Amino acid sequence: MIGRFLGSRGVRRFRRSRMAMVSLAVIGAYFAAAVAVTLGVISRDDTKMRVGPNRFPGLLERIDAEKRYEFDKWYVGELSSVFGRAQRAGDKDAARKILDAFALGERRIAAAPAGELIPVYESMESAWKELDEALAVREDLSDERFALRADAGEQRAAGTDSSATEARLSEVEERLTEVRPRVEALYEQVESAIEVLLPMPEGVDGLVYRLRIGLGTDSKGASISSQAVYSVKIAFQVGFVTALLAVLIGTILGASAAFFGGWVDHLVLWIVSTLSSIPYLVLLAVFVYVFQAPALAEWFDNPDRPGLALVPLYAAFGMTFWIGTCRVVRGEVMKIKELEYVQAAMALGFGRFYILLRHIIPNTAHIMFINFSLLFIGAIKSEVILTFLGLGVKGQPSWGIMISHGADGVTNFFFWEVGAATVFMFVLVLAFNIVSDALQDAFDPKHV
Repeated sequence: MIGRFLGSRGVRRFRRSRMAMVSLAVIGAYFAAAVAVTLGVISRDDTKMRVGPNRFPGLLERIDAEKRYEFDKWYVGELSSVFGRAQRAGDKDAARKILDAFALGERRIAAAPAGELIPVYESMESAWKELDEALAVREDLSDERFALRADAGEQRAAGTDSSATEARLSEVEERLTEVRPRVEALYEQVESAIEVLLPMPEGVDGLVYRLRIGLGTDSKGASISSQAVYSVKIAFQVGFVTALLAVLIGTILGASAAFFGGWVDHLVLWIVSTLSSIPYLVLLAVFVYVFQAPALAEWFDNPDRPGLALVPLYAAFGMTFWIGTCRVVRGEVMKIKELEYVQAAMALGFGRFYILLRHIIPNTAHIMFINFSLLFIGAIKSEVILTFLGLGVKGQPSWGIMISHGADGVTNFFFWEVGAATVFMFVLVLAFNIVSDALQDAFDPKHV
């Protein structure tokens, strides 16, 4: 049966679509990431682990002077804390244990003896104090230069002698010229000491760490890339369960309504029209909110039970997403039940349920495939929206949570968290849309 399906005309038409095959490869890569997360390659602890300063930018973004100071200050503060405790430990072994306990993911304190590292730490502390003083001097000189330029301009406009002001301005600019290279030299001294004390890992650990910080860090210093990849599992989980439930419910109800007719058809159409009259996002929010009632919140609205926290989403999506599938399947079955082979089966005395399950529903498989793909991406988008509103995923990373947490960073021009979640979701949704169109072109009789 599988062999006949793979050799069918529809599959051959699908394979001829290059965009569909590329999109299928993209979906396969996402699926591999979801499997890796499920197998524990990336755990929830990995997504919470600090790997660097707060809101450290990703690769290729240039760090300006203000951010450079903030990030260096963070590293100096962390190293000062750990080395301060190591110095107070007294015993060399105890000091080494304190140093070994500090880690930013795979990045750890250098393996050299504590006695060799402490002088480097002390030189870093000294250079940092000098840097603070030099930056204060530079700021004062910059403020004075601004004021002197304004005074000189006013004096020239008034026709008064501005030579004294301009002489002082030249002196200030000369001092600024001397301070700038001094500031840069102190920055390099501090950063060199940080690199010695906290070297970048090499080999596999180095590759893993660079992947962790490749998209920057969030407001708590955790890896954005780890969260984005972990969220793929949540997206596939919600999308697959929702699409499966919706397609099964919609196909069974739609086929039953069309085939049996009468009160069954009227009842199904009444349910469909009633639910369709309510905006679906409002309906989803109501269904999810029901699970947040005090009697159910302990189970389904508890971040400590992240698996159960997805049940409200499954229930809400499953009870609403079947409507479209039901309508399409009902229309298709209205035509199929009039075909000769169905009429022949009825004339031969086969049971109506047997005919429905054996001869009618299997011939709506192309509709089921197409709707599964569409509902999959619809569930992912709805999950992101509801999670952004605080009604969705809890206790584990999700693209909706990333967008929600990263929204305040956008006002400070930090787009990495929101951008990563958006791009990951956009690529997956685009790939599924292309595959859905290709499936429709290949298997829908109207397009063959």
